[in-house]
Amino acid sequence: MNEQALSGLKQAASDGIISDAQADKLLPYLVAKPDVSTVFRDGGEADSPAHSDTETPRFVRGFHDILITIGVVVVLAGLWGVATVFAVLPAIIVLAEILVRRQRLALPAVTLTIATAIAMGGVNEYIYNAFVANIPGEAVQVFLMVFLLPPVMAIFYWRYRVPLALAGLFVAAALLALTGIFVVMEQITGSADVLVEYRLLSLMIFLIAALSLFALAMRYDLSDRYRVTRRSDIAFWLHLATAPALLYALLAFVFIGAGGSLFSAEESGLYGSAVLVICVVVMLMLIGIIIDRRAFVTSGLVSLIATVVAVLRQGEISGGNAVFVAMLAVGVFVLIIGIGWSSLRRIVVAQLPVGLQEKLPPVI
Repeated sequence: MNEQALSGLKQAASDGIISDAQADKLLPYLVAKPDVSTVFRDGGEADSPAHSDTETPRFVRGFHDILITIGVVVVLAGLWGVATVFAVLPAIIVLAEILVRRQRLALPAVTLTIATAIAMGGVNEYIYNAFVANIPGEAVQVFLMVFLLPPVMAIFYWRYRVPLALAGLFVAAALLALTGIFVVMEQITGSADVLVEYRLLSLMIFLIAALSLFALAMRYDLSDRYRVTRRSDIAFWLHLATAPALLYALLAFVFIGAGGSLFSAEESGLYGSAVLVICVVVMLMLIGIIIDRRAFVTSGLVSLIATVVAVLRQGEISGGNAVFVAMLAVGVFVLIIGIGWSSLRRIVVAQLPVGLQEKLPPVI
Protein backbone atom coordinates (compact mmCIF):
# COMPACT_ATOMS: atom_id res chain seq x y z
CA MET A 1 0.00 0.00 0.00
CA ASN A 2 1.31 3.46 -0.86
CA GLU A 3 2.84 5.38 2.03
CA GLN A 4 0.89 8.54 1.22
CA ALA A 5 -2.41 6.68 1.18
CA LEU A 6 -1.61 5.04 4.50
CA SER A 7 -0.54 8.37 5.97
CA GLY A 8 -3.67 10.07 4.62
CA LEU A 9 -5.94 7.42 6.10
CA LYS A 10 -4.20 7.72 9.45
CA GLN A 11 -4.47 11.50 9.34
CA ALA A 12 -8.20 11.32 8.53
CA ALA A 13 -8.78 9.06 11.52
CA SER A 14 -6.65 11.28 13.76
CA ASP A 15 -8.54 14.40 12.67
CA GLY A 16 -11.89 12.78 13.30
CA ILE A 17 -12.97 12.90 9.66
CA ILE A 18 -13.56 9.17 9.86
CA SER A 19 -13.84 7.00 12.95
CA ASP A 20 -11.32 4.37 14.00
CA ALA A 21 -13.84 1.69 13.05
CA GLN A 22 -14.24 3.15 9.57
CA ALA A 23 -10.46 3.30 9.15
CA ASP A 24 -10.26 -0.38 10.11
CA LYS A 25 -12.77 -1.21 7.35
CA LEU A 26 -11.16 1.02 4.72
CA LEU A 27 -7.64 -0.27 5.21
CA PRO A 28 -8.15 -3.85 3.95
CA TYR A 29 -9.98 -2.43 0.92
CA LEU A 30 -7.09 -0.12 0.05
CA VAL A 31 -4.57 -2.92 0.58
CA ALA A 32 -6.55 -5.23 -1.68
CA LYS A 33 -6.86 -2.55 -4.40
CA PRO A 34 -3.44 -0.91 -4.76
CA ASP A 35 -4.64 1.04 -7.81
CA VAL A 36 -7.09 2.90 -5.58
CA SER A 37 -4.39 3.87 -3.08
CA THR A 38 -1.85 4.93 -5.69
CA VAL A 39 -1.00 8.60 -5.52
CA PHE A 40 0.39 10.24 -8.69
CA ARG A 41 2.95 12.93 -8.96
CA ASP A 42 2.38 16.04 -11.01
CA GLY A 43 4.17 14.36 -13.91
CA GLY A 44 1.68 11.52 -13.95
CA GLU A 45 4.06 8.80 -12.74
CA ALA A 46 3.01 6.67 -9.82
CA ASP A 47 5.09 6.84 -6.68
CA SER A 48 7.23 3.79 -6.10
CA PRO A 49 6.36 1.78 -3.02
CA ALA A 50 7.92 3.66 -0.14
CA HIS A 51 9.56 2.20 2.91
CA SER A 52 6.92 3.59 5.19
CA ASP A 53 7.47 3.69 8.91
CA THR A 54 4.55 2.29 10.87
CA GLU A 55 5.86 4.00 14.02
CA THR A 56 5.19 7.56 12.91
CA PRO A 57 2.87 9.52 15.21
CA ARG A 58 1.94 12.72 13.39
CA PHE A 59 3.31 15.37 15.74
CA VAL A 60 4.12 18.01 13.12
CA ARG A 61 2.14 18.85 9.99
CA GLY A 62 4.13 21.93 9.05
CA PHE A 63 6.23 24.75 10.42
CA HIS A 64 3.00 26.42 11.50
CA ASP A 65 2.71 23.79 14.23
CA ILE A 66 6.28 24.45 15.35
CA LEU A 67 5.76 28.22 15.44
CA ILE A 68 2.55 27.91 17.45
CA THR A 69 4.19 25.45 19.83
CA ILE A 70 7.09 27.82 20.48
CA GLY A 71 4.56 30.52 21.30
CA VAL A 72 2.67 28.20 23.65
CA VAL A 73 5.82 27.21 25.54
CA VAL A 74 7.05 30.81 25.87
CA VAL A 75 3.66 32.14 26.99
CA LEU A 76 3.11 29.44 29.61
CA ALA A 77 6.67 29.71 30.93
CA GLY A 78 6.37 33.48 31.18
CA LEU A 79 2.97 33.27 32.85
CA TRP A 80 4.26 30.79 35.40
CA GLY A 81 7.20 33.12 36.10
CA VAL A 82 5.13 36.25 36.72
CA ALA A 83 2.14 34.53 38.35
CA THR A 84 1.52 31.05 39.78
CA VAL A 85 0.56 27.62 38.51
CA PHE A 86 -3.07 28.52 39.24
CA ALA A 87 -2.85 31.13 36.48
CA VAL A 88 -1.23 28.67 34.09
CA LEU A 89 -4.04 26.11 34.24
CA PRO A 90 -6.76 28.48 32.88
CA ALA A 91 -4.34 29.56 30.13
CA ILE A 92 -3.83 25.93 29.15
CA ILE A 93 -7.60 25.46 28.92
CA VAL A 94 -8.04 28.53 26.71
CA LEU A 95 -5.17 27.51 24.41
CA ALA A 96 -6.43 23.93 24.22
CA GLU A 97 -9.91 25.10 23.21
CA ILE A 98 -8.46 27.19 20.37
CA LEU A 99 -5.52 25.09 19.17
CA VAL A 100 -6.69 21.55 19.88
CA ARG A 101 -10.46 21.48 19.83
CA ARG A 102 -10.96 24.03 17.02
CA GLN A 103 -7.80 23.99 14.91
CA ARG A 104 -6.76 20.39 15.74
CA LEU A 105 -3.04 21.13 15.73
CA ALA A 106 -1.06 18.01 16.59
CA LEU A 107 2.17 19.31 18.12
CA PRO A 108 0.47 21.98 20.27
CA ALA A 109 -1.92 19.24 21.46
CA VAL A 110 1.01 17.15 22.67
CA THR A 111 2.68 20.20 24.20
CA LEU A 112 -0.45 21.27 26.06
CA THR A 113 -0.95 17.74 27.37
CA ILE A 114 2.58 17.75 28.76
CA ALA A 115 2.03 21.26 30.13
CA THR A 116 -1.09 20.05 31.93
CA ALA A 117 0.85 17.25 33.58
CA ILE A 118 3.64 19.66 34.60
CA ALA A 119 1.12 22.16 35.93
CA MET A 120 -0.52 19.43 37.97
CA GLY A 121 2.94 18.72 39.37
CA GLY A 122 3.01 22.34 40.56
CA VAL A 123 -0.44 21.94 42.10
CA ASN A 124 0.68 18.73 43.80
CA GLU A 125 3.74 20.54 45.19
CA TYR A 126 1.46 23.21 46.64
CA ILE A 127 -0.77 20.53 48.17
CA TYR A 128 2.29 18.80 49.61
CA ASN A 129 3.70 21.95 51.23
CA ALA A 130 0.32 23.07 52.56
CA PHE A 131 -1.27 19.83 53.72
CA VAL A 132 0.84 16.71 53.22
CA ALA A 133 4.39 17.44 54.40
CA ASN A 134 3.63 16.64 58.05
CA ILE A 135 1.73 13.43 57.34
CA PRO A 136 3.88 10.39 58.31
CA GLY A 137 4.71 7.75 55.69
CA GLU A 138 6.36 8.35 52.33
CA ALA A 139 3.84 6.22 50.43
CA VAL A 140 0.93 8.21 51.88
CA GLN A 141 2.61 11.47 50.91
CA VAL A 142 3.18 10.32 47.32
CA PHE A 143 -0.39 9.02 47.09
CA LEU A 144 -1.83 12.36 48.21
CA MET A 145 0.41 14.19 45.75
CA VAL A 146 -0.59 12.22 42.64
CA PHE A 147 -4.25 11.43 43.27
CA LEU A 148 -5.42 14.43 41.20
CA LEU A 149 -3.47 13.55 38.06
CA PRO A 150 -5.61 10.62 36.75
CA PRO A 151 -8.94 12.50 36.80
CA VAL A 152 -7.33 15.57 35.19
CA MET A 153 -5.85 13.43 32.40
CA ALA A 154 -9.23 11.71 31.99
CA ILE A 155 -11.03 15.04 31.60
CA PHE A 156 -8.37 16.31 29.18
CA TYR A 157 -8.72 13.22 26.99
CA TRP A 158 -12.53 13.30 27.13
CA ARG A 159 -12.52 16.91 25.97
CA TYR A 160 -9.70 16.94 23.41
CA ARG A 161 -9.10 13.30 22.42
CA VAL A 162 -5.30 13.61 22.55
CA PRO A 163 -3.72 10.11 22.56
CA LEU A 164 -0.97 11.22 24.94
CA ALA A 165 -3.61 12.24 27.49
CA LEU A 166 -5.13 8.75 27.54
CA ALA A 167 -1.68 7.16 27.81
CA GLY A 168 -0.92 9.62 30.61
CA LEU A 169 -4.16 8.61 32.31
CA PHE A 170 -3.13 4.95 32.26
CA VAL A 171 0.36 5.70 33.56
CA ALA A 172 -0.95 8.02 36.28
CA ALA A 173 -3.54 5.43 37.31
CA ALA A 174 -0.81 2.79 37.53
CA LEU A 175 1.31 5.12 39.67
CA LEU A 176 -1.67 5.85 41.91
CA ALA A 177 -2.41 2.13 42.25
CA LEU A 178 1.24 1.44 43.11
CA THR A 179 1.33 4.09 45.83
CA GLY A 180 -2.02 2.83 47.13
CA ILE A 181 -0.58 -0.68 47.45
CA PHE A 182 2.44 0.65 49.34
CA VAL A 183 0.17 2.68 51.63
CA VAL A 184 -1.69 -0.52 52.50
CA MET A 185 1.63 -2.33 53.03
CA GLU A 186 2.76 0.44 55.40
CA GLN A 187 -0.44 0.09 57.40
CA ILE A 188 -0.22 -3.71 57.56
CA THR A 189 3.49 -4.01 58.35
CA GLY A 190 3.89 -0.86 60.41
CA SER A 191 7.02 -0.04 58.40
CA ALA A 192 7.86 3.55 57.53
CA ASP A 193 9.88 2.51 54.46
CA VAL A 194 8.51 -0.65 52.85
CA LEU A 195 10.60 -0.11 49.71
CA VAL A 196 13.78 -0.79 51.68
CA GLU A 197 12.57 -3.28 54.28
CA TYR A 198 10.57 -5.36 51.77
CA ARG A 199 12.76 -4.85 48.73
CA LEU A 200 12.05 -8.09 46.88
CA LEU A 201 8.28 -7.79 47.30
CA SER A 202 8.41 -4.14 46.22
CA LEU A 203 10.37 -5.02 43.09
CA MET A 204 7.87 -7.74 42.22
CA ILE A 205 5.04 -5.21 42.52
CA PHE A 206 6.90 -2.74 40.27
CA LEU A 207 7.55 -5.45 37.69
CA ILE A 208 3.89 -6.53 37.67
CA ALA A 209 2.82 -2.91 37.17
CA ALA A 210 5.28 -2.48 34.27
CA LEU A 211 4.14 -5.74 32.66
CA SER A 212 0.51 -4.66 33.03
CA LEU A 213 1.21 -1.39 31.20
CA PHE A 214 3.09 -3.30 28.52
CA ALA A 215 0.14 -5.68 28.09
CA LEU A 216 -2.20 -2.69 27.76
CA ALA A 217 0.08 -1.10 25.16
CA MET A 218 0.18 -4.35 23.20
CA ARG A 219 -3.60 -4.56 23.28
CA TYR A 220 -3.80 -1.20 21.54
CA ASP A 221 -0.94 -2.14 19.20
CA LEU A 222 -2.35 -5.48 18.08
CA SER A 223 -5.80 -3.98 17.50
CA ASP A 224 -4.31 -1.73 14.81
CA ARG A 225 -1.47 -3.60 13.12
CA TYR A 226 -1.34 -1.16 10.18
CA ARG A 227 -1.26 1.77 12.63
CA VAL A 228 -3.72 4.07 10.94
CA THR A 229 -6.00 4.94 13.87
CA ARG A 230 -5.66 6.82 17.13
CA ARG A 231 -5.05 3.52 18.93
CA SER A 232 -1.56 3.25 17.45
CA ASP A 233 -0.60 6.66 18.84
CA ILE A 234 -1.93 5.67 22.26
CA ALA A 235 0.20 2.52 22.05
CA PHE A 236 3.23 4.61 21.01
CA TRP A 237 3.03 6.76 24.14
CA LEU A 238 2.35 3.77 26.37
CA HIS A 239 5.41 1.99 24.98
CA LEU A 240 7.47 5.14 25.51
CA ALA A 241 6.58 5.05 29.21
CA THR A 242 6.55 1.27 29.60
CA ALA A 243 9.93 0.51 28.01
CA PRO A 244 12.10 2.28 30.63
CA ALA A 245 9.81 1.14 33.46
CA LEU A 246 10.12 -2.47 32.34
CA LEU A 247 13.86 -2.11 31.81
CA TYR A 248 14.65 -0.72 35.24
CA ALA A 249 12.20 -3.03 37.00
CA LEU A 250 14.16 -5.96 35.50
CA LEU A 251 17.56 -4.36 36.17
CA ALA A 252 16.62 -3.82 39.83
CA PHE A 253 16.68 -7.58 40.30
CA VAL A 254 20.28 -7.65 39.06
CA PHE A 255 21.37 -5.30 41.85
CA ILE A 256 19.01 -6.34 44.60
CA GLY A 257 21.93 -7.54 46.68
CA ALA A 258 24.34 -4.74 45.80
CA GLY A 259 23.32 -2.43 48.66
CA GLY A 260 22.27 0.25 46.25
CA SER A 261 25.73 0.74 44.70
CA LEU A 262 25.53 0.16 40.96
CA PHE A 263 28.61 -1.08 39.11
CA SER A 264 30.89 -0.71 42.12
CA ALA A 265 34.49 -1.69 41.39
CA GLU A 266 34.60 -3.42 44.76
CA GLU A 267 31.90 -5.85 43.71
CA SER A 268 33.44 -9.14 42.65
CA GLY A 269 30.49 -9.84 40.39
CA LEU A 270 30.94 -6.80 38.15
CA TYR A 271 31.35 -8.77 34.94
CA GLY A 272 28.48 -11.09 35.80
CA SER A 273 26.21 -8.11 36.50
CA ALA A 274 27.33 -6.45 33.27
CA VAL A 275 26.44 -9.58 31.29
CA LEU A 276 23.00 -9.67 32.92
CA VAL A 277 22.41 -5.99 32.11
CA ILE A 278 23.40 -6.54 28.48
CA CYS A 279 21.12 -9.60 28.28
CA VAL A 280 18.16 -7.60 29.63
CA VAL A 281 18.80 -4.69 27.26
CA VAL A 282 19.24 -6.99 24.24
CA MET A 283 16.06 -8.89 25.17
CA LEU A 284 14.04 -5.65 25.25
CA MET A 285 15.63 -4.54 21.99
CA LEU A 286 14.57 -7.85 20.43
CA ILE A 287 11.02 -7.26 21.67
CA GLY A 288 11.14 -3.78 20.13
CA ILE A 289 12.24 -5.20 16.79
CA ILE A 290 9.46 -7.79 16.82
CA ILE A 291 6.68 -5.33 17.63
CA ASP A 292 8.31 -2.53 15.58
CA ARG A 293 8.69 -0.11 18.49
CA ARG A 294 12.02 1.71 18.79
CA ALA A 295 11.27 2.86 22.34
CA PHE A 296 12.56 -0.49 23.54
CA VAL A 297 15.87 0.20 21.83
CA THR A 298 16.35 3.76 23.05
CA SER A 299 15.30 3.05 26.66
CA GLY A 300 18.29 0.80 27.26
CA LEU A 301 20.96 3.10 25.85
CA VAL A 302 21.86 4.79 29.15
CA SER A 303 22.14 1.46 30.94
CA LEU A 304 24.14 -0.02 28.09
CA ILE A 305 26.60 2.90 28.12
CA ALA A 306 26.92 2.68 31.92
CA THR A 307 27.63 -1.04 31.66
CA VAL A 308 30.32 -0.63 29.02
CA VAL A 309 31.92 2.24 30.97
CA ALA A 310 32.04 0.12 34.13
CA VAL A 311 33.65 -2.81 32.34
CA LEU A 312 36.19 -0.54 30.62
CA ARG A 313 37.12 1.14 33.90
CA GLN A 314 37.57 -2.25 35.50
CA GLY A 315 40.01 -2.90 32.67
CA GLU A 316 42.03 0.14 33.84
CA ILE A 317 40.91 2.49 31.10
CA SER A 318 40.77 6.04 32.46
CA GLY A 319 37.34 7.49 33.28
CA GLY A 320 37.14 10.03 30.47
CA ASN A 321 38.39 7.63 27.83
CA ALA A 322 36.06 4.90 29.09
CA VAL A 323 33.03 7.15 28.62
CA PHE A 324 33.98 8.10 25.07
CA VAL A 325 34.87 4.54 24.08
CA ALA A 326 31.54 3.35 25.50
CA MET A 327 29.66 6.06 23.60
CA LEU A 328 31.47 5.09 20.40
CA ALA A 329 30.71 1.38 20.82
CA VAL A 330 27.06 1.90 21.74
CA GLY A 331 26.62 4.53 19.00
CA VAL A 332 27.90 2.16 16.33
CA PHE A 333 25.61 -0.56 17.70
CA VAL A 334 22.58 1.74 17.57
CA LEU A 335 23.42 2.89 14.04
CA ILE A 336 23.63 -0.72 12.88
CA ILE A 337 20.20 -1.43 14.39
CA GLY A 338 18.69 1.80 13.07
CA ILE A 339 20.01 1.45 9.52
CA GLY A 340 19.19 -2.23 9.30
CA TRP A 341 15.89 -2.06 11.19
CA SER A 342 13.74 -3.40 8.34
CA SER A 343 16.18 -6.18 7.50
CA LEU A 344 16.48 -7.19 11.14
CA ARG A 345 12.69 -7.24 11.49
CA ARG A 346 12.41 -9.37 8.38
CA ILE A 347 14.89 -11.91 9.76
CA VAL A 348 13.50 -12.01 13.30
CA VAL A 349 9.80 -12.00 12.45
CA ALA A 350 10.33 -14.78 9.88
CA GLN A 351 11.29 -17.08 12.76
CA LEU A 352 7.94 -16.59 14.49
CA PRO A 353 4.80 -18.68 13.96
CA VAL A 354 2.69 -17.57 10.99
CA GLY A 355 -0.30 -16.87 13.21
CA LEU A 356 1.75 -14.44 15.31
CA GLN A 357 3.27 -12.81 12.22
CA GLU A 358 -0.21 -11.98 10.94
CA LYS A 359 -0.96 -10.03 14.15
CA LEU A 360 2.24 -7.97 14.09
CA PRO A 361 2.85 -4.83 12.04
CA PRO A 362 3.73 -5.86 8.46
CA VAL A 363 7.40 -6.28 7.62
CA ILE A 364 8.45 -3.73 5.01
